[in-house]
Amino acid sequence: MGAHWEMTPHLSSDQRLDVLTLLDRREVELGRESLDESRRRTVVHGWPGEHWLRLDNGQLTDYALASRSDVVNIEKAGGTVDHTLLDSVWGESRVVEWWTRDDHGTRCGGEIVRTLHLMKVNLPVPVVPVPDGISIRTFDPERDAEAWLEQNNLAFADHPEQGAWRRADLEIRVREPWFDPSGFLLFEEAGNIVASCWTKVHELSPDRFGEIYVISVHPSHQGRGLGRVAVTQGLHVLRQKGVTRGALFVDASNTNAVSLYERLGFVATRRDHLVRFTREA
Repeated sequence: MGAHWEMTPHLSSDQRLDVLTLLDRREVELGRESLDESRRRTVVHGWPGEHWLRLDNGQLTDYALASRSDVVNIEKAGGTVDHTLLDSVWGESRVVEWWTRDDHGTRCGGEIVRTLHLMKVNLPVPVVPVPDGISIRTFDPERDAEAWLEQNNLAFADHPEQGAWRRADLEIRVREPWFDPSGFLLFEEAGNIVASCWTKVHELSPDRFGEIYVISVHPSHQGRGLGRVAVTQGLHVLRQKGVTRGALFVDASNTNAVSLYERLGFVATRRDHLVRFTREA
């Protein structure tokens, strides 16, 4: 049988290893991640999902992971669009939303409905001191989980991914090998979390860069400059770990955040797009 796409809800042990090998190989080729972290986690842990495998004479040559709600949401390893796969994933849905990387979304047809900037900065950057009345400490998974989730979900109430985290979402990440509580900063006033900055060191990346993984300010404390404080304090922690390059993802529509990061020296180095394909009724 020639090259074709097929779907399985569960990866066998051999399929899982083949997919991870493919993702690792593609990351080396591209010099960046080959699949969104949350989707890669599904493969790593062997979780069920809509796994699409492209086979050529029985050999795995490509992979994609889809999810369905009102629309189909999908990403293919490497971040490009495959129109043969697009024809296969419609099902009962009239809309497919496809995550693309490295500006591939500008060349594949469809409508760009969301853009993420990957922004980077050389370290160190000037550190903004913590204001009087604000204390800073590191996150304790047992003590702080519920309070942090409340603060984070309020800060991201309108965000499609970040605004509805549950305890399980947090615990999954806390159990990841990369998790380091010393890089997860909480800013408190009168015993309440008013801002936080969660950082992550990409130890296996060739340039070992540091990421501002989650940055948030409680809505009732926005406008006080705490975002700038939290970002620079987080970058300072990364620099103390020997990191010389900081990075973060931000929605292009969040102009206030983009402006803040640009003032701190961040430069957009990549643009990823969510492309919507709509099938005629």
